[in-house]
Amino acid sequence: MRTKARREIEKALRKSRMRSISEASWPRFGLSDERLRTEVWISKSFIAQVFVEEDGNIRISINRATKSPDGRWVDGITWDELQDVKGQIGRSQCAAYEVFPAEADVINVANMRHLWIPKEPLDFGWRREKP
Repeated sequence: MRTKARREIEKALRKSRMRSISEASWPRFGLSDERLRTEVWISKSFIAQVFVEEDGNIRISINRATKSPDGRWVDGITWDELQDVKGQIGRSQCAAYEVFPAEADVINVANMRHLWIPKEPLDFGWRREKP
């Protein structure tokens, strides 16, 4: 018998657009930072988890909603897809960045991308001039 939480996830996985799911339905990955997680969004293509870091910055962890035969999340998320997911989860007005760490700090345990939204607006980057 399916639980209510599983039914909610399965329903979201059938949708093309990102859909916020209730905390009771959040997938549990056993990660140490799950206590910082504030939102989970799912579509048939992506899972996006929102974390509010202890310093107040926001991290959005995004992975595809499908796994490869070896059990890893399918890779290959494009810039356009990241931008679209960011907008679908209500952060279209925010500038975000992706960090490529120093070699000594690389942690590569899953095919997952992370967008960071700083507490303060970025003081660098491209902007369209206002009319």
